Amino acid sequence: MLRAVSFLTIFCVASPALAFGSVEIPEPGEFGLFALGVVGLIIGRHVSRRP
Repeated sequence: MLRAVSFLTIFCVASPALAFGSVEIPEPGEFGLFALGVVGLIIGRHVSRRP
């Protein structure tokens, strides 16, 4: 347990350094966010069905 906590702490501290050479992704528009919400609802309803 202690090993996992220390790993997560080190990973969180090092994350800004790891993001140095990353590429920026533009924010999606209103339609893109709406589409993601609808897809999320459809997937959520499909997964929550009883077999």
